[in-house]
Amino acid sequence: MASTEDISIIVEFTGGLEMLFSDERKHKLSVPAKDSKGEAITVGWLVEYLCEEVMKDTRKEMFVLDGHVRPGILVLINDADWELEGEATYTLQPNDNILFVSTLHGG
Repeated sequence: MASTEDISIIVEFTGGLEMLFSDERKHKLSVPAKDSKGEAITVGWLVEYLCEEVMKDTRKEMFVLDGHVRPGILVLINDADWELEGEATYTLQPNDNILFVSTLHGG
């Protein structure tokens, strides 16, 4: 039987990304601790979840390209560069703060 345990995390968007997410910079989310296969959820899972469940804008390619966070978007996990944490394979923990910062400017 699937676990119904959820974890609370905070996801933030800056640098213009917030406009893809209903102009809300900070999102307090409750997400399942495990995915449909019973695996602990990762930042990669979260990115997919954000696109499917949180993003109201149709321009998903401004956030994700070929199934990965678009180049030019910095991802910080609890104020540390996600490259130091294993990038998309990082397992989410309760009360994690995930920050997506667009470094792509233009109009």
